Amino acid sequence: MRTAQFLVAGLLLMGGFLLVGKLFAGQFADALRVATWAFVMVWFVLAALNLWAGVAKAGYSLADELPIFLLIFTVPAAVAVLLKWRFL
Repeated sequence: MRTAQFLVAGLLLMGGFLLVGKLFAGQFADALRVATWAFVMVWFVLAALNLWAGVAKAGYSLADELPIFLLIFTVPAAVAVLLKWRFL
């Protein structure tokens, strides 16, 4: 359940970053590119913090948490890059 919540949160955060990028695209030509990469960097840090919490606080091993980290990070980041590349 927590993984699904993180995925939804990541997609919502991605939408917010891309919306802000779209709003500034008129004044700053690279706004969408900057917004996309800013989201990827922020999301990496948040996913890494979730990995750390799973290992340090919840007691899971790194081997247990690493696939979850990859899923949580990769899905929203890939969607953001694909949206930017194909539609924006």
